[in-house]
Amino acid sequence: MVYVSRKEHFNAAHKLYNPNWSKEKNIEVFGPCANENWHGHNFEMIVTVKGIPDPETGFVVDLKKLSTLIRREVTDKLDHKNLNVDVDFMRGKMASCEVLVVEIWNILAPKVGAISKYGALHGIRLYETPRNFVEYFG
Repeated sequence: MVYVSRKEHFNAAHKLYNPNWSKEKNIEVFGPCANENWHGHNFEMIVTVKGIPDPETGFVVDLKKLSTLIRREVTDKLDHKNLNVDVDFMRGKMASCEVLVVEIWNILAPKVGAISKYGALHGIRLYETPRNFVEYFG
């Protein structure tokens, strides 16, 4: 099995806030991440496709096609947006990295097969900061 990864970048704002809780409880649990006026991150995302190399091209996935897919379906919808307000697939959901990475998986997983005859989505690593990241493997 060969694992091929593509790194992409986007900037986005969000706040962590449970509407069922009081303002005080949100601040207690989420701290400054519950700021009423949002806060932002420079996200890094690594998308990994696994498979066997295509005998005709030697590719598990064409990285240019993977980059185009990620940008069209994900980063163009997230970049310089407010995750809580502007992003259709995050509407009504907690805007945590854990929820975001699952939603990104749900978008990309069925589409990777259209660009890779021998590959499938393996995992997504999403960095919120250089030291904080989440991973999802479906």
